[in-house]
Amino acid sequence: MNRYPIWKYIVIVVALLVGALYTLPNFFGEAPAVQISAAKSIFTVDSSVQSKVKEALEKASLTPTSMNLDAGRSLKVGFDNTENQLKAKELIQKTLNANVDNPSYIVALNLIPRSPTWISNLHADPMYLGLDLRGGVHFMLQVDMQAALTKRAESLAGDIRGQLREKNIRHSGISRDGQIIEILFKDKATADEASRTIKDQFLELQSTQEPSNGEIKLRATLLPQAAKKIQEQALKQNITTLHNRINELGVSEPVIQQQGLDRIVVQLPGVQDTAKAKDILGRTATLEVRLVDESAEARSAETNNGLVPFGSERFPDRNGLAVVVKKQVILTGENLTDAQPGFDNQTQEAAVHLTLDAKGARVFRDITRENVGKRMAILLFEKGKGEVVTAPVIRTEIGGGRVQITGHMNTVEANDTALLLRAGSLAAPMEIIEERTIGPSLGAENIAKGFDSVTWGFVAVATFMCIYYLLFGIFSSIALAVNLMLLVAILSMLQATLTLPGMAAMALVLGMAIDANVLINERVREELRNGAAPQTAILNGYERAWSTILDSNVTTLIAGLSLLAFGSGPVRGFAVVHCLGILTSMFSAVFFSRGLVNLWYGQKQRLQTVSIGTVWRPSGSDTNALTSNEKSTPSTNKK
Repeated sequence: MNRYPIWKYIVIVVALLVGALYTLPNFFGEAPAVQISAAKSIFTVDSSVQSKVKEALEKASLTPTSMNLDAGRSLKVGFDNTENQLKAKELIQKTLNANVDNPSYIVALNLIPRSPTWISNLHADPMYLGLDLRGGVHFMLQVDMQAALTKRAESLAGDIRGQLREKNIRHSGISRDGQIIEILFKDKATADEASRTIKDQFLELQSTQEPSNGEIKLRATLLPQAAKKIQEQALKQNITTLHNRINELGVSEPVIQQQGLDRIVVQLPGVQDTAKAKDILGRTATLEVRLVDESAEARSAETNNGLVPFGSERFPDRNGLAVVVKKQVILTGENLTDAQPGFDNQTQEAAVHLTLDAKGARVFRDITRENVGKRMAILLFEKGKGEVVTAPVIRTEIGGGRVQITGHMNTVEANDTALLLRAGSLAAPMEIIEERTIGPSLGAENIAKGFDSVTWGFVAVATFMCIYYLLFGIFSSIALAVNLMLLVAILSMLQATLTLPGMAAMALVLGMAIDANVLINERVREELRNGAAPQTAILNGYERAWSTILDSNVTTLIAGLSLLAFGSGPVRGFAVVHCLGILTSMFSAVFFSRGLVNLWYGQKQRLQTVSIGTVWRPSGSDTNALTSNEKSTPSTNKK
């Protein structure tokens, strides 16, 4: 009657082993480390970099506890204490970066798990610690969406002016009132022709006509769905740009996420220099298009590092090679509206497709017509330093505002180039509206308090259950421990970031998880009071309590999912742990605890007593009370 098939016990054993394996790394703590990552895409962190670092540390008598290489991405070197960590950082910085002002590698302080190698090889990693537990800085950024829309309207006004000129549609002037483009015409027929042109060529605009001092005024505004798309793109571009900039800080687990329609949350665990973080977040980048100097003096300056000809400048390209370009700027990033990776229609090579505004398209057409066969360089300037992103050869005149860049690129390089061109600068200005700094000592105190709350909460609940329900209380306490272990294991497998609200959710989950076992135990008691045999009481207790447990957990899960969907920041961290805890509690409280009960009582064919505490009978019955050690109604049920 109360026996599990073998496969159910196999499921329980596998769940326990996997849970224990992924929970284990969280008990070893973290060690101070130095993280080395590439500052530019042309550099890679490989075995040669590891050898240089190892040799430099040996000469300085600094012995690392670990050295983990993530090929192509980063090298993490662990140490026993922070003193050796700081010495190693300075030493590695000098070893790898000959020019401090233009570093090839980013050397940053970090923390790495102390887990044994065999655990790390199984990809069992501890949970990330959030800002409130590790310390760092928190920013809330407000994106000026109206500025993004105004900037787009200004670009469209220039495009409309150029389109009307090409169509030979005469107008009395084009002006812009905020995000509204106004065009004056002498007669209605011309205004109607312009309306048709705008409708055909500018799908994101809608136009209306009205009389104005004897003329016809055409007012073009952005469609609501187009305005929404522009705002979404501006927000995504700003987030991408922030990701690129924060890489310079060397933060291992930065949190950069959208909050609401126009806000971005940036959390940088481990960063204490607020001034440096604010400088990087607010940094601007500019894009310039110039012609490459094709003279013999320029070629000599590129190869022999000689004198640069008058009127030209020398900049490095993405491969570190020098390129001499003319000082005259043809176009800037303000004329670039979009950059997307793609393929050449003829050669099927990877390419980058650029879209220019009306002014940029006109200038680009004239320059390419006059310089066929010459090279044109696209430069990205950041913090006063320029870099040649690409320098393709002009094959033919390019008009229409759509430019294609090719040049022996693979798809990865095309994506990177498009990203640099598209996200080299912010799409809309941002303002820091909230700023917090949390020290590491406060983080350690938060960890201690959170750990104490979970520990004492578990001890209190387990003690009560063992006293009140005796052996069934022990089963319930073991199930509660399994629930906590599985919850930590799932968070570790998902590489979730644990925050202080998350630890509070863990403590709350303990109280909620035991509720299912209380319902089961009381249902078993009720069956015993009604005169059911012990085996029947156990069977009916679990089966009849299941519907109540499911209903209560589903309603609680709906509330948790609502917090997850509409909450942000700490609320979402609480909701994630809360929802996962509900799912693990249903497994441990029902499936696992019944497995323990079946293993203990299921083999006994004529069970006389169950240890579930005092079972009070209704008043007026022959026996006032039936305790767990007294004989219950004899069981006539076979197994």
